[in-house]
Amino acid sequence: MVSSRRGPTPNLRAAAVVIGVAAGAGAAALQFLAEPPITHHEPRIALLAMDTDDPSDRSGVGGAGTGAGVFLSPQTMPPQDEAAQLKAAEQVSKERIARETEERRQREREAAEAKKRQEREAAEEAARGRVVAPVQGRITSNYGPRWGTTHYGLDIANEIGTPIRAAMTGVVLDAGAASGFGLWVRLQHEDGSVTVYGHINSYSVSVGERVEAGDVIAEVGNRGRSTGPHLHFEVWDPSGKKLNPLAWLREAGADI
Repeated sequence: MVSSRRGPTPNLRAAAVVIGVAAGAGAAALQFLAEPPITHHEPRIALLAMDTDDPSDRSGVGGAGTGAGVFLSPQTMPPQDEAAQLKAAEQVSKERIARETEERRQREREAAEAKKRQEREAAEEAARGRVVAPVQGRITSNYGPRWGTTHYGLDIANEIGTPIRAAMTGVVLDAGAASGFGLWVRLQHEDGSVTVYGHINSYSVSVGERVEAGDVIAEVGNRGRSTGPHLHFEVWDPSGKKLNPLAWLREAGADI
């Protein structure tokens, strides 16, 4: 007996194939989604701020390389700040030089003033002891006996108007009229002695005035009891005793 069952039709077989393929594809898709994705990692490169003693730090991987790394340039001062500091330093230098120069000039001025003061004091000291001839001329009469009396002065003849000088530094005691002399000048000196200048034509000092040795104080004249133009010069010691004027002048070093 022949069976009446027949196999699947071609249409059914085709549908079954399609369903199988679709199922395989879905399984593959599910497997893909379940696995983690494959990623590619790029190696990181560290920028080195400065060199170190470890060779591995310089290579970055394993220490076997020769790379020097990336260095940061040293911090520098902004140009405007550097210029300001240079200008300030120059100003300080100029001020120091100016100060030192002024201090040197001040020392030089003080030294010059001290030298002048010493010279002036030395000159004054020398003038105090210096004795000069009271007038230039010819000696016509000396100290000593004359015509039955004593002549206490030194007579030096010269023309009227010839300058008469202070024999030594002193102060004017008298300047004016005097009996027998017509006009006279008397000076008192620091040692107490007095010098007298008589028969003068005129005088150029006043009482109380200080004069230095060699200062012009009067002019040769012919006033009073006089026989011709001349200077009558006397020297009195502090007690009033009248000394030999010529000897006194020469002992003191006067050129006469």
